[in-house]
Amino acid sequence: MYTINEVEKMYDIPSSTLRFYEKEGILPKINRNSNGRRIYKEEELEWLELVMALKDTGMALETIKEYLAMSHEGDETLEQRRSILLEHKQSVERQLAITLKHFEKINRKITLYDVLVLKKEPKDL
Repeated sequence: MYTINEVEKMYDIPSSTLRFYEKEGILPKINRNSNGRRIYKEEELEWLELVMALKDTGMALETIKEYLAMSHEGDETLEQRRSILLEHKQSVERQLAITLKHFEKINRKITLYDVLVLKKEPKDL
């Protein structure tokens, strides 16, 4: 079990964000110890990791919240949840392709500067 401060350090996420996620239903309700402090279990950390992955890859918090709500409904929402993740995966793949294209353009520009500024031969790059 982990305190909010430990989770904050482990995942480099502000405790205010963790509290916001819980308040908004983006994370499940976090249990508290006898002093009233949040105590995160492994299961909740797994959810947090999924939330971070979805958010960092562009999924809207509202969609993440809907996904979490569906997971609480049980197996009858498996197909819907799978569909949400497949759609998101396709979106991430499209974005990755665009990012890779831009990355390659940046690399070509750096190579040009290497030739012009560092006087390197293209064959040496």
